[in-house]
Amino acid sequence: MDLILKNLINAEQKAAMLFDTIESNKILIPGKSEEEINKEIYNLAFEMFAIQKYWHKRIVRCGENTLMPYKENPKNLILLEDDILFIDFGPIFEKWEADFGRTYVMGNDPYKIKLKNDIELAWHKGKKYFEKHIDITGAQLYEYCVKLASNYGWEFGGEIAGHLIGQYPHEKLEKEDKTNYIHPNNLDKMLVKGKNGKIKNWILEIHFVDRNKKIGGFFEQLLF
Repeated sequence: MDLILKNLINAEQKAAMLFDTIESNKILIPGKSEEEINKEIYNLAFEMFAIQKYWHKRIVRCGENTLMPYKENPKNLILLEDDILFIDFGPIFEKWEADFGRTYVMGNDPYKIKLKNDIELAWHKGKKYFEKHIDITGAQLYEYCVKLASNYGWEFGGEIAGHLIGQYPHEKLEKEDKTNYIHPNNLDKMLVKGKNGKIKNWILEIHFVDRNKKIGGFFEQLLF
């Protein structure tokens, strides 16, 4: 394992610790707004790791906002009883980026729980597919993720299914350059060397939605 990947994995392990503590600290309580939850997580991350820098906007979305892809900036909602929400944070640990996303269900709604479980299962299927196809392109992996959504009875909610990750600041994720994304227009092989001469490292993100019921779920982490 090269040093870059080792550092990325270490950063992700710390992000996972942060997310575990979010649950144990009972931050996700109905009645709080998305902005309140976001701020509490920011404060918790500072207490745990002295993190103040994030490489992308911090996302906490509940209710119908879980339908929204990354680029949107929806109105601030209140977390309700029997609700669903997801969190997407990109903390920087000692100049190394993590990008971590998880879905949480308030209450015991079986349909929301199914969504939460399906996106995690789909992420691992996407990872296996990536590992089995050494010449896979970004477009091919995106297409596979869209098919996974359909297979599980959902719609794929994202314009992308992931992106490059690295040392901060990494190669800019310019919208015009689709080769930096797991995107239908990225016809380049994913497992090629980047500008640093090293094999590119990728984040895989799964966003499934049900537009009729106005709910979505999200799961994101490093492919390695």
